[in-house]
Amino acid sequence: MRLGINLGYWGAGMDGDNLAVAQEADRLGYDVCWAAEAYGSDAPTVLAWVAAKTERIDVGSAIMQIPARQPAMTAMTAATLDSLTGGRFRLGLGVSGPQVSEGWYGVKFDKPLARTREYVEIVRKAMSRERLTHDGEHWTLPLPGGPGKPIKLTVHPEREHIPLYIAAIGPKNLEQTGEIADGALLIFPSAAHLEETALRHIRAGREKAGLTMDGFDACPTVPLALGDDVDALADVFRPYTALYVGGMGSRKQNFYNQLAQRMGYEKEAAEIQDKYLAGDKAGAAAAVPQSLIDQTALLGPVERIAERMTAYAEAGVTTLTLAPAGFTLDERVAALRAGVEAMERAGLA
Repeated sequence: MRLGINLGYWGAGMDGDNLAVAQEADRLGYDVCWAAEAYGSDAPTVLAWVAAKTERIDVGSAIMQIPARQPAMTAMTAATLDSLTGGRFRLGLGVSGPQVSEGWYGVKFDKPLARTREYVEIVRKAMSRERLTHDGEHWTLPLPGGPGKPIKLTVHPEREHIPLYIAAIGPKNLEQTGEIADGALLIFPSAAHLEETALRHIRAGREKAGLTMDGFDACPTVPLALGDDVDALADVFRPYTALYVGGMGSRKQNFYNQLAQRMGYEKEAAEIQDKYLAGDKAGAAAAVPQSLIDQTALLGPVERIAERMTAYAEAGVTTLTLAPAGFTLDERVAALRAGVEAMERAGLA
């Protein structure tokens, strides 16, 4: 099992430290550094900056949003970043959610699975430097009856195949991800539930494509907080968990809420959502079970974190991406180092 780090969103209040955290992760031997985007900072700009200031660590988008860019633009960005970084770029894609897709980008959130499949097909074709043609439900290239003609990418990526990941939560999306991608970006992963909530669906997609799990990167993001008081550490993540389970989406279309339900928290997920959507964010955070946070984060001293890492490795995780918690740079760096120490104690390094 390899280690990654997720910087989250640029502009979230820790910008001054994020580069130092990425550089320390590079020095410590972390495998990949991910950056996110929603409706603030964009991922490619952050990744270009990080890549220019590091030496070995891969940089990856978690995610570049599908409604934000035409697929050919995404292929151009991926090829450029792969070239500039000397082959250190990983392309993570996702459809985002209905509020962002329709409210921010003005793109209907309809048929997300079909749209993703078509998008990936175009991106892969463009990155392979074929002359780009496509006749699908969502994109037609070139447009018929006009001056457009099939064009091929002029940039040569460093590698023939840039690793492509998809952020997936629901069973159908997970299955399709196994079928068409090189890896899955997972969130709120519980080692105890990973097989039933994610990996069996990914495996079904791989089998549909005539593939095994060999070479597929199961890559969940897990918050890490170092300390002796596990309950107090869990409290740090209550607002974060409440935001996703309660408020990230509508009442009928919240993928994170549905995931919590599949993990056995049906009643709790409903209560969190009711309170969050009613404007009671503090009440929603208080309603998050401590066990849900503990199952989906790495909390405690190094010895306990090592035990949890072992469980993730045994469950089938191939890259464990850490989101190190801390109010200062020193605290975040300490969490990074604890991640490496825990891996060594668990015999996973």
